[in-house]
Amino acid sequence: MGYILAIDQGTTSSRAILFDGDLKIAASAQEEFTQHYPASGWVEHDCSDLWSTTAATCRAAIEKAGLRAGDIAGIGITNQRETTLVWDRATGKPIHNAIVWQDRRTSEMCQRLKAEGHEQTVTDRTGLLLDPYFSATKVAWILDNVEGARARAEAGELVFGTVDSWLIWNLTGGQRHVTDATNAARTMLYDIRKGRWSQTMCDMLGIPMSMLPEVMDCAADFGMARADLFGAEIPILGVAGDQQAATIGQACFRPGMLKSTYGTGCFALLNTGDEPVMSQNRLLTTIAYQMDGKPTYALEGSIFIAGAVVQWLRDGLKIIREASETQPLAENSDGTQDVVLVPAFTGLGAPYWNAECRGAVFGLTRNSGPGEFARAALESVGYQTRDLLDAMHSDWTGAEDTALRVDGGMSASDWAMQFLSDILGAQVDRPDILETTAMGAAWLAGQRAGLYPDMEGFAKTWALERSFTPAMEESLRESKYAAWKRAVAAAQSF
Repeated sequence: MGYILAIDQGTTSSRAILFDGDLKIAASAQEEFTQHYPASGWVEHDCSDLWSTTAATCRAAIEKAGLRAGDIAGIGITNQRETTLVWDRATGKPIHNAIVWQDRRTSEMCQRLKAEGHEQTVTDRTGLLLDPYFSATKVAWILDNVEGARARAEAGELVFGTVDSWLIWNLTGGQRHVTDATNAARTMLYDIRKGRWSQTMCDMLGIPMSMLPEVMDCAADFGMARADLFGAEIPILGVAGDQQAATIGQACFRPGMLKSTYGTGCFALLNTGDEPVMSQNRLLTTIAYQMDGKPTYALEGSIFIAGAVVQWLRDGLKIIREASETQPLAENSDGTQDVVLVPAFTGLGAPYWNAECRGAVFGLTRNSGPGEFARAALESVGYQTRDLLDAMHSDWTGAEDTALRVDGGMSASDWAMQFLSDILGAQVDRPDILETTAMGAAWLAGQRAGLYPDMEGFAKTWALERSFTPAMEESLRESKYAAWKRAVAAAQSF
């Protein structure tokens, strides 16, 4: 049994990757699914799509590798975080579509709770801010807006879970209702200091604690995938939310180590060690991973739109057909034009946390075209990353002079990563293997199964593919960043 099956359930697609005993990719499969936008700022998934695409890609990857279920030592799961599902405990049937992390429908609820003076309580217990991003207000919305849901929840008939819980429920045939500490820490219902669900937070939002899953370490026995799915039972041995899994996959195990993942959004995590660091700059305090009952904490900055801005160029403006076209367009753009794009399509994340802000473009001329839009889109991700890292350096001095480890789809763009290094004025390191999220989930399961080395041994396997160092003059760097800050201020004042 020399293989690990990593499930990477993301915002726009589900993937399954088989890793061999040397943590090399043996086979993979991926399937996109439909995004649903029932109203402005609302984003939903069909719960059955999340499960069916996961099961299908797992089967496809196993078939491609020519393996049987008996060859697989364990399953590791990583998932889009905060996305919220509520289903019937007896039947396993969801009572509403999944409400996606990007969804802003609970903005008014969050504003009301802030006005009532609850935000400090939220931050003290959960390390988070009162924002629609997190699961808690989404659960409350479902209970308030699906007929009979609140009464059924109070009667113990309904359960809540993030995507990992939903997948495990289905993999185990409803035998296990569990999550891990990293996903629990993103719900706005979990006390990250005490390591348990918060009665205070549940009472604040009217969420019965009977709905909540059992919280486990990232490497633990989460249950057995049932035999009828893949031909034999397979143990589920590792779970981590996608950004924490990437932190693990990047081997950011020492305090001060920093990674940034560029997927649909962009998420930077800074390992702060054994003690939670409370941000003075509206960053999030969260759990990086939990092993043997001991949490390791992180500061996190969340950008809602990163790779999604390239999807917008493709699907919204239709100026590209493939994401790979953005780099040559940016390279050949008119460098004398200072076009700045603020991609606040679903509000601004850290450190602004403005749910009502919307996207804006500044500096357009008669000659602005696809190249300038492509360059502005890629640059927007660099600017937003600098916002995060500047805040992290202000909050915690241990983050200074640390190379940024990058991963995710956009990190494959040399142009984007060079601009990132330039605008940060810092070294950016890209690893040999960009599938760090899936690798993190695979390592959790594999070391639990006795297949992979311990944390120290795994860290030694991290390999650099390319380092990017700043080549931009400081005066230009600061003038471009100042233009970005003016653009963000203008977008927020609109």
